[in-house]
Amino acid sequence: MSAGEVFHEKQRLELCAIHALNNVLQERVFTKETADDICKRLAPQCVVNPHRSMLGTGNYDVNVIMAALQSRDLAAVWWDKRRSVQSLHLDKVHGFILNVPSRVSLGIVSLPLRRRHWLAVRQVGGNYYNLDSKLKGPTCIGGETELRTFLGEQLSQDVTEMLLVVQREVEEDGTWLNTEEAKK
Repeated sequence: MSAGEVFHEKQRLELCAIHALNNVLQERVFTKETADDICKRLAPQCVVNPHRSMLGTGNYDVNVIMAALQSRDLAAVWWDKRRSVQSLHLDKVHGFILNVPSRVSLGIVSLPLRRRHWLAVRQVGGNYYNLDSKLKGPTCIGGETELRTFLGEQLSQDVTEMLLVVQREVEEDGTWLNTEEAKK
């Protein structure tokens, strides 16, 4: 499968969480409206919702991502960075959502500020792709070896976090972790 056949939403407003969800699912499932509805369910009594930007432009937090995945019978498993990515049982992982530092820019001017940004990584047609919504298109990472290298490099940054997107039963039985590899 070519990169042209890989579903990839591009960045709009502060909707990277929605783009990461849709990119990891490989279809447009979630919208700003569905994410806002999730926010309201998570904090029904709040005038200013703590799960999104006060300006209403997005910037959704991890709780919205987790609730969205649960609505699709999926789960988000927080990755403990003290573990090696070699201990991942990749055939049990549907995809990855990473939270990374990102430069802030106004048009073509890059500001000396950093914000948080959600991006997705997913296997499609035998290759893993970086589906960051800030990229012009999907970027092929390669096979399992290249994926583990990519994830290791991303996680080496102090502030990067990773969620494994797995089926609920995989989350419950913990089979996303290769226990033999984890013991090494």
